[in-house]
Amino acid sequence: MTETVLVLRNDDVRGLLPMEEAIEVVEEAFADLGHNNAQVINRRRIHIPLPDDKQRRWFFMNVIPGAVPCQNVAAVRLNVRHVTFPFVGGEKRKQYVGGMTGLVLVWEMDSRKLLGIVQDEPISPLRVGATSGVAAKYLVRPDVETAGLIGAGQQAVGQITALLTVRPSIKTVKINSIRPESREKFAQWVGQKFGVHAIAVATAEEAVRDSDVVFTATTATDPFIKGEWLKEGVHVTGMIGAPYWDARRELDDEVMQVADIVVVNSISQIKQDLQPEIMKPIRKDMLSWDYVTELSDLCIGKFPGRMGNSQITVHSNNVGMGIQFAAVCKRVIEKARAQNIGTELPADLFMATEHPEDTQFTI
Repeated sequence: MTETVLVLRNDDVRGLLPMEEAIEVVEEAFADLGHNNAQVINRRRIHIPLPDDKQRRWFFMNVIPGAVPCQNVAAVRLNVRHVTFPFVGGEKRKQYVGGMTGLVLVWEMDSRKLLGIVQDEPISPLRVGATSGVAAKYLVRPDVETAGLIGAGQQAVGQITALLTVRPSIKTVKINSIRPESREKFAQWVGQKFGVHAIAVATAEEAVRDSDVVFTATTATDPFIKGEWLKEGVHVTGMIGAPYWDARRELDDEVMQVADIVVVNSISQIKQDLQPEIMKPIRKDMLSWDYVTELSDLCIGKFPGRMGNSQITVHSNNVGMGIQFAAVCKRVIEKARAQNIGTELPADLFMATEHPEDTQFTI
Protein backbone atom coordinates (compact mmCIF):
# COMPACT_ATOMS: atom_id res chain seq x y z
CA MET A 1 0.00 0.00 0.00
CA THR A 2 1.37 3.41 -0.96
CA GLU A 3 2.19 5.61 2.01
CA THR A 4 0.26 8.85 2.15
CA VAL A 5 0.22 12.21 3.87
CA LEU A 6 -3.18 13.19 5.25
CA VAL A 7 -4.36 16.73 4.50
CA LEU A 8 -7.08 18.01 6.82
CA ARG A 9 -9.11 21.12 6.10
CA ASN A 10 -10.77 23.16 8.83
CA ASP A 11 -14.13 21.47 8.25
CA ASP A 12 -12.47 18.05 8.55
CA VAL A 13 -11.01 18.94 11.94
CA ARG A 14 -14.05 20.46 13.65
CA GLY A 15 -15.54 18.17 16.28
CA LEU A 16 -12.96 15.41 15.84
CA LEU A 17 -11.18 15.74 19.18
CA PRO A 18 -13.08 16.06 22.48
CA MET A 19 -11.65 18.62 24.90
CA GLU A 20 -10.90 15.99 27.55
CA GLU A 21 -8.59 14.20 25.11
CA ALA A 22 -6.96 17.46 24.06
CA ILE A 23 -6.25 18.24 27.71
CA GLU A 24 -4.78 14.76 28.19
CA VAL A 25 -2.31 14.96 25.28
CA VAL A 26 -1.34 18.58 26.02
CA GLU A 27 -0.60 17.69 29.65
CA GLU A 28 1.57 14.78 28.46
CA ALA A 29 3.46 17.17 26.19
CA PHE A 30 4.11 19.70 28.97
CA ALA A 31 5.22 16.90 31.29
CA ASP A 32 7.66 15.70 28.62
CA LEU A 33 8.97 19.27 28.45
CA GLY A 34 9.31 19.35 32.23
CA HIS A 35 11.41 16.18 32.09
CA ASN A 36 13.70 17.88 29.52
CA ASN A 37 12.71 15.46 26.77
CA ALA A 38 10.36 17.55 24.65
CA GLN A 39 11.87 20.58 22.96
CA VAL A 40 10.53 23.90 21.73
CA ILE A 41 11.97 26.88 19.94
CA ASN A 42 10.49 30.20 20.95
CA ARG A 43 7.84 31.54 18.61
CA ARG A 44 9.32 33.78 15.94
CA ARG A 45 7.38 36.53 14.21
CA ILE A 46 7.66 38.74 11.18
CA HIS A 47 5.47 41.83 11.61
CA ILE A 48 5.83 44.48 8.89
CA PRO A 49 3.56 47.44 8.02
CA LEU A 50 2.39 47.30 4.41
CA PRO A 51 3.69 50.38 2.57
CA ASP A 52 1.14 52.98 1.44
CA ASP A 53 -1.77 50.86 2.66
CA LYS A 54 -5.01 52.79 3.25
CA GLN A 55 -6.23 50.18 5.75
CA ARG A 56 -2.98 50.49 7.74
CA ARG A 57 -2.53 46.74 7.61
CA TRP A 58 0.50 44.86 8.88
CA PHE A 59 1.84 41.63 7.35
CA PHE A 60 2.07 39.03 10.09
CA MET A 61 3.98 35.70 9.93
CA ASN A 62 4.25 33.28 12.83
CA VAL A 63 6.52 30.18 13.08
CA ILE A 64 6.19 27.77 16.02
CA PRO A 65 8.16 24.46 16.11
CA GLY A 66 8.22 21.73 18.76
CA ALA A 67 8.84 18.02 19.35
CA VAL A 68 7.33 15.59 21.89
CA PRO A 69 9.38 12.36 22.05
CA CYS A 70 6.96 10.58 24.43
CA GLN A 71 4.34 10.88 21.68
CA ASN A 72 6.81 10.31 18.82
CA VAL A 73 5.75 13.54 17.12
CA ALA A 74 7.20 16.85 15.94
CA ALA A 75 5.41 19.75 14.31
CA VAL A 76 5.78 23.22 12.87
CA ARG A 77 2.93 25.67 12.81
CA LEU A 78 3.02 28.38 10.09
CA ASN A 79 0.60 31.27 10.11
CA VAL A 80 0.23 34.29 7.80
CA ARG A 81 -2.29 37.12 8.30
CA HIS A 82 -3.01 40.80 7.82
CA VAL A 83 -3.52 42.74 11.07
CA THR A 84 -4.93 46.16 11.97
CA PHE A 85 -5.44 47.95 15.29
CA PRO A 86 -8.87 49.66 15.19
CA PHE A 87 -10.88 51.14 18.06
CA VAL A 88 -13.87 48.98 19.05
CA GLY A 89 -16.28 50.22 21.70
CA GLY A 90 -13.84 52.98 22.55
CA GLU A 91 -10.97 50.52 23.10
CA LYS A 92 -8.05 49.76 20.81
CA ARG A 93 -8.14 46.16 19.60
CA LYS A 94 -6.08 43.86 17.47
CA GLN A 95 -8.12 42.76 14.45
CA TYR A 96 -7.33 40.28 11.69
CA VAL A 97 -8.31 41.35 8.18
CA GLY A 98 -9.35 38.95 5.44
CA GLY A 99 -8.48 35.27 5.33
CA MET A 100 -5.71 33.39 7.09
CA THR A 101 -3.15 30.82 6.06
CA GLY A 102 -2.61 28.64 9.11
CA LEU A 103 -1.01 25.22 8.64
CA VAL A 104 0.51 22.63 10.96
CA LEU A 105 3.01 20.17 9.49
CA VAL A 106 3.23 17.01 11.59
CA TRP A 107 6.04 14.41 11.50
CA GLU A 108 6.59 11.03 13.10
CA MET A 109 9.96 11.37 14.80
CA ASP A 110 11.38 7.84 14.50
CA SER A 111 10.56 7.43 10.79
CA ARG A 112 10.79 11.10 9.71
CA LYS A 113 7.50 10.56 7.87
CA LEU A 114 5.27 13.56 7.29
CA LEU A 115 2.03 12.35 8.85
CA GLY A 116 -0.18 15.20 7.87
CA ILE A 117 -0.81 18.84 7.03
CA VAL A 118 -3.57 20.36 9.13
CA GLN A 119 -5.41 23.64 8.72
CA ASP A 120 -5.37 25.15 12.18
CA GLU A 121 -8.40 27.40 12.64
CA PRO A 122 -10.22 24.83 14.85
CA ILE A 123 -6.92 23.66 16.34
CA SER A 124 -6.16 27.04 17.90
CA PRO A 125 -9.04 27.32 20.42
CA LEU A 126 -8.68 23.60 21.12
CA ARG A 127 -5.00 23.62 22.08
CA VAL A 128 -5.22 27.05 23.85
CA GLY A 129 -8.26 25.89 25.79
CA ALA A 130 -6.61 22.57 26.62
CA THR A 131 -3.56 24.40 27.99
CA SER A 132 -5.78 26.53 30.21
CA GLY A 133 -7.54 23.35 31.27
CA VAL A 134 -4.27 21.70 32.28
CA ALA A 135 -3.35 24.70 34.44
CA ALA A 136 -6.85 24.78 35.94
CA LYS A 137 -6.46 21.18 37.13
CA TYR A 138 -3.61 22.31 39.39
CA LEU A 139 -4.71 25.84 40.27
CA VAL A 140 -8.52 26.05 40.47
CA ARG A 141 -10.17 24.96 43.73
CA PRO A 142 -12.15 21.72 43.32
CA ASP A 143 -15.30 23.23 44.85
CA VAL A 144 -15.75 26.27 42.58
CA GLU A 145 -19.29 27.13 41.54
CA THR A 146 -19.15 30.56 39.86
CA ALA A 147 -17.03 31.51 36.86
CA GLY A 148 -16.49 34.78 35.04
CA LEU A 149 -15.61 34.77 31.34
CA ILE A 150 -14.49 37.82 29.37
CA GLY A 151 -14.83 37.26 25.63
CA ALA A 152 -17.38 35.73 23.31
CA GLY A 153 -15.41 34.51 20.27
CA GLN A 154 -13.87 31.21 19.20
CA GLN A 155 -11.14 31.37 21.84
CA ALA A 156 -13.84 31.85 24.47
CA VAL A 157 -15.44 28.61 23.23
CA GLY A 158 -12.19 26.75 23.92
CA GLN A 159 -11.67 28.41 27.29
CA ILE A 160 -15.13 27.72 28.73
CA THR A 161 -15.18 24.18 27.32
CA ALA A 162 -11.87 23.38 29.00
CA LEU A 163 -12.86 24.99 32.30
CA LEU A 164 -16.16 23.12 32.54
CA THR A 165 -14.41 19.90 31.54
CA VAL A 166 -11.99 20.01 34.49
CA ARG A 167 -14.38 21.72 36.94
CA PRO A 168 -17.90 20.34 36.37
CA SER A 169 -18.84 21.73 39.82
CA ILE A 170 -19.39 25.14 38.18
CA LYS A 171 -23.07 26.10 38.18
CA THR A 172 -23.01 29.76 37.07
CA VAL A 173 -21.03 31.48 34.31
CA LYS A 174 -21.07 35.28 34.00
CA ILE A 175 -20.10 36.42 30.50
CA ASN A 176 -18.94 39.85 29.39
CA SER A 177 -17.75 41.14 26.03
CA ILE A 178 -17.69 44.56 24.39
CA ARG A 179 -20.68 43.95 22.12
CA PRO A 180 -23.96 43.35 23.98
CA GLU A 181 -25.37 41.15 21.21
CA SER A 182 -22.26 38.95 21.29
CA ARG A 183 -22.35 38.34 25.03
CA GLU A 184 -26.11 37.64 25.00
CA LYS A 185 -25.78 35.14 22.17
CA PHE A 186 -22.74 33.47 23.72
CA ALA A 187 -24.40 33.20 27.14
CA GLN A 188 -27.37 31.50 25.52
CA TRP A 189 -25.05 29.02 23.75
CA VAL A 190 -23.08 28.24 26.94
CA GLY A 191 -26.27 27.61 28.92
CA GLN A 192 -27.70 25.28 26.29
CA LYS A 193 -24.44 23.49 25.59
CA PHE A 194 -23.31 22.82 29.15
CA GLY A 195 -26.47 23.00 31.23
CA VAL A 196 -25.19 25.79 33.47
CA HIS A 197 -26.77 29.10 34.44
CA ALA A 198 -25.06 31.43 31.95
CA ILE A 199 -25.81 35.14 32.18
CA ALA A 200 -24.57 38.09 30.13
CA VAL A 201 -23.27 41.00 32.22
CA ALA A 202 -22.58 44.55 31.10
CA THR A 203 -19.09 45.04 32.54
CA ALA A 204 -15.91 43.08 33.17
CA GLU A 205 -16.15 44.04 36.83
CA GLU A 206 -19.53 42.30 37.15
CA ALA A 207 -18.05 39.17 35.58
CA VAL A 208 -15.02 39.17 37.88
CA ARG A 209 -16.32 40.21 41.30
CA ASP A 210 -17.39 37.28 43.50
CA SER A 211 -16.33 34.73 40.88
CA ASP A 212 -14.33 31.70 42.00
CA VAL A 213 -12.50 31.50 38.69
CA VAL A 214 -12.03 34.01 35.86
CA PHE A 215 -11.00 33.20 32.29
CA THR A 216 -10.31 35.78 29.59
CA ALA A 217 -10.31 35.41 25.80
CA THR A 218 -9.94 38.85 24.24
CA THR A 219 -7.72 40.96 22.00
CA ALA A 220 -7.66 43.92 24.41
CA THR A 221 -4.75 46.35 24.27
CA ASP A 222 -5.31 47.83 27.74
CA PRO A 223 -5.64 45.82 30.97
CA PHE A 224 -9.25 45.57 32.08
CA ILE A 225 -9.09 43.01 34.93
CA LYS A 226 -8.22 44.83 38.16
CA GLY A 227 -6.56 43.20 41.14
CA GLU A 228 -8.90 45.03 43.50
CA TRP A 229 -11.84 43.03 42.09
CA LEU A 230 -10.37 39.64 43.00
CA LYS A 231 -11.70 37.78 45.99
CA GLU A 232 -9.75 35.43 48.22
CA GLY A 233 -9.14 32.03 46.66
CA VAL A 234 -9.90 33.04 43.07
CA HIS A 235 -8.04 31.75 40.04
CA VAL A 236 -7.47 33.92 36.95
CA THR A 237 -6.38 32.75 33.49
CA GLY A 238 -5.36 35.35 30.92
CA MET A 239 -4.45 34.36 27.38
CA ILE A 240 -2.56 37.32 25.95
CA GLY A 241 1.17 36.87 25.37
CA ALA A 242 1.82 39.90 23.22
CA PRO A 243 5.36 41.25 22.69
CA TYR A 244 6.34 44.74 23.83
CA TRP A 245 5.58 46.38 20.46
CA ASP A 246 2.08 44.90 20.39
CA ALA A 247 1.40 45.94 24.01
CA ARG A 248 -1.88 44.02 24.37
CA ARG A 249 -2.83 43.20 27.95
CA GLU A 250 -5.79 41.87 29.93
CA LEU A 251 -4.58 41.84 33.56
CA ASP A 252 -3.44 44.94 35.41
CA ASP A 253 -0.26 45.09 37.50
CA GLU A 254 -2.18 44.67 40.76
CA VAL A 255 -3.46 41.26 39.64
CA MET A 256 0.14 40.07 39.60
CA GLN A 257 0.91 41.86 42.85
CA VAL A 258 -1.89 40.15 44.82
CA ALA A 259 -1.27 36.72 43.27
CA ASP A 260 0.32 34.07 45.48
CA ILE A 261 1.22 31.93 42.45
CA VAL A 262 1.82 32.96 38.84
CA VAL A 263 2.15 30.17 36.26
CA VAL A 264 3.16 30.81 32.64
CA ASN A 265 3.63 28.60 29.60
CA SER A 266 7.14 29.88 28.86
CA ILE A 267 9.40 32.21 30.84
CA SER A 268 11.87 32.23 27.96
CA GLN A 269 9.24 33.62 25.58
CA ILE A 270 8.32 36.35 28.08
CA LYS A 271 11.92 37.49 28.30
CA GLN A 272 12.52 37.27 24.55
CA ASP A 273 9.41 39.29 23.68
CA LEU A 274 9.44 41.50 26.80
CA GLN A 275 5.78 40.59 27.20
CA PRO A 276 4.18 43.46 29.14
CA GLU A 277 1.63 41.28 30.99
CA ILE A 278 4.49 39.96 33.13
CA MET A 279 7.41 42.30 32.47
CA LYS A 280 5.68 45.54 33.49
CA PRO A 281 4.77 44.43 37.02
CA ILE A 282 8.22 42.88 37.42
CA ARG A 283 9.91 46.15 36.44
CA LYS A 284 7.69 47.99 38.94
CA ASP A 285 8.66 45.51 41.71
CA MET A 286 5.03 44.40 41.92
CA LEU A 287 5.98 40.85 40.96
CA SER A 288 9.14 38.80 41.46
CA TRP A 289 10.44 36.00 39.25
CA ASP A 290 10.54 33.96 42.48
CA TYR A 291 6.74 33.75 42.29
CA VAL A 292 6.64 32.76 38.60
CA THR A 293 6.82 29.13 37.50
CA GLU A 294 6.21 27.26 34.26
CA LEU A 295 3.28 24.98 33.51
CA SER A 296 5.65 22.11 32.75
CA ASP A 297 6.83 22.19 36.38
CA LEU A 298 3.24 21.72 37.59
CA CYS A 299 2.78 18.74 35.28
CA ILE A 300 5.73 16.82 36.76
CA GLY A 301 5.15 17.79 40.39
CA LYS A 302 8.23 19.97 40.61
CA PHE A 303 5.91 22.76 41.75
CA PRO A 304 2.80 21.76 43.75
CA GLY A 305 0.32 24.28 42.36
CA ARG A 306 -2.42 25.57 44.65
CA MET A 307 -1.60 24.87 48.29
CA GLY A 308 -4.62 26.40 50.03
CA ASN A 309 -8.17 27.58 49.44
CA SER A 310 -7.33 31.21 50.21
CA GLN A 311 -4.53 31.56 47.65
CA ILE A 312 -5.00 33.75 44.59
CA THR A 313 -3.55 32.00 41.55
CA VAL A 314 -2.88 33.25 38.03
CA HIS A 315 -2.11 31.41 34.80
CA SER A 316 -0.76 33.49 31.96
CA ASN A 317 -1.41 31.34 28.89
CA ASN A 318 1.24 33.50 27.31
CA VAL A 319 2.33 31.79 24.13
CA GLY A 320 1.52 29.16 21.57
CA MET A 321 4.11 26.37 21.68
CA GLY A 322 5.05 23.75 19.13
CA ILE A 323 4.45 20.92 21.60
CA GLN A 324 0.78 21.91 21.82
CA PHE A 325 0.34 21.77 18.06
CA ALA A 326 2.28 18.51 17.81
CA ALA A 327 0.29 16.73 20.52
CA VAL A 328 -3.15 17.89 19.42
CA CYS A 329 -2.61 17.50 15.68
CA LYS A 330 -1.19 13.99 15.95
CA ARG A 331 -4.28 12.86 17.85
CA VAL A 332 -6.51 14.64 15.32
CA ILE A 333 -4.74 12.89 12.43
CA GLU A 334 -5.17 9.51 14.13
CA LYS A 335 -8.88 10.08 14.59
CA ALA A 336 -9.31 11.34 11.04
CA ARG A 337 -7.61 8.26 9.57
CA ALA A 338 -9.78 5.97 11.70
CA GLN A 339 -12.89 7.69 10.30
CA ASN A 340 -11.63 8.04 6.70
CA ILE A 341 -11.72 11.82 6.93
CA GLY A 342 -9.43 14.08 4.90
CA THR A 343 -7.51 14.00 1.64
CA GLU A 344 -4.60 11.62 1.11
CA LEU A 345 -1.60 12.62 -0.99
CA PRO A 346 1.36 10.41 -1.97
CA ALA A 347 4.11 10.67 0.65
CA ASP A 348 6.82 10.87 -2.02
CA LEU A 349 5.55 14.35 -2.92
CA PHE A 350 7.08 15.51 0.36
CA MET A 351 10.05 13.22 1.00
CA ALA A 352 13.11 12.46 -1.11
CA THR A 353 16.02 10.06 -0.71
CA GLU A 354 19.10 11.74 0.70
CA HIS A 355 22.08 11.75 -1.70
CA PRO A 356 20.88 9.00 -4.07
CA GLU A 357 23.70 7.10 -5.82
CA ASP A 358 22.42 7.99 -9.29
CA THR A 359 22.52 11.72 -8.66
CA GLN A 360 23.17 13.69 -11.83
CA PHE A 361 25.47 16.65 -11.71
CA THR A 362 22.67 19.11 -12.27
CA ILE A 363 20.79 21.61 -10.19
